Amino acid sequence: MQLPDRLARFNRYVTNPVQRLWAGRLPGMGILAHVGRKSGKPYRTPLSMFDVPGGYAVFLTYGPDRDWVRNLTAAGNAEVVHRGRTVEVTNPQLVTAAEASEFLPKKPAALLRRLKVSQVLRLTAK
Repeated sequence: MQLPDRLARFNRYVTNPVQRLWAGRLPGMGILAHVGRKSGKPYRTPLSMFDVPGGYAVFLTYGPDRDWVRNLTAAGNAEVVHRGRTVEVTNPQLVTAAEASEFLPKKPAALLRRLKVSQVLRLTAK
């Protein structure tokens, strides 16, 4: 299930600034440091993120039509802060929830099904 745009706007201006304080250290969370494709402005976006073999999986709870997804896809690389480590990521790939269930650990895969997220962004750690 894709969450509504209204909630995404609320999170962008209210929730995200608070989550940036701890999201890079908590399991199941991370911060994507990326650059705007038009503005060139640096952004730090807190996300639901999980370790997978060779990189990370990001749940697209608001769908793939988000600015941060477009920015990352255009650039082809970014940095991720996950569990206190900063890692460069490349090769963003949109995959279906069914495909993601094959490489996600058990608990995140169960969460993916429960949240009814339809797409996941897979990132390769460099």
